[in-house]
Amino acid sequence: MSDIISFEDFTKIDIRTGTIIEVNDFPKAKKPAYQLTIDFGKLGIKKSSAQITDLYSKEDLLNKQITAVVNFKPKQIANFVSECLVLGIENNNKEVVLLKSTIKTINGTPIN
Repeated sequence: MSDIISFEDFTKIDIRTGTIIEVNDFPKAKKPAYQLTIDFGKLGIKKSSAQITDLYSKEDLLNKQITAVVNFKPKQIANFVSECLVLGIENNNKEVVLLKSTIKTINGTPIN
C-alpha cells in the first residue's frame, strides 16, 4: 500500500472523463505506447502518452471514453509533451486495462 494521505490531499487530484479523438503511434517512446489526443469538454483538448498497446489497437481507442488525471504538470516524454495521465490497472499479464465509466458521460465530468 502507498503512503496514507488525507482527504484534503485526495481532493487535489482532478480526475475527469474524456473521449479519445486521435491516436498515433509513438515510435520514440522507450516502451510501446500511443500518443492520445483527448477531448475533455469545457476543459479543452489534452494530450497523453499511454502504454496500452498490448490490449488496444488504435481503432479500438478512437472515440473511446476514458478517465484521466488532468491536473498534473506537463511531462516531456521523448519528443512529446503529456498533459494528463490516462488511468488503468495492470492485469495478471502486466497489460494495462483502461478504467472507464460503464455509462457514457459528458466529457470533462469530474470523478467524485
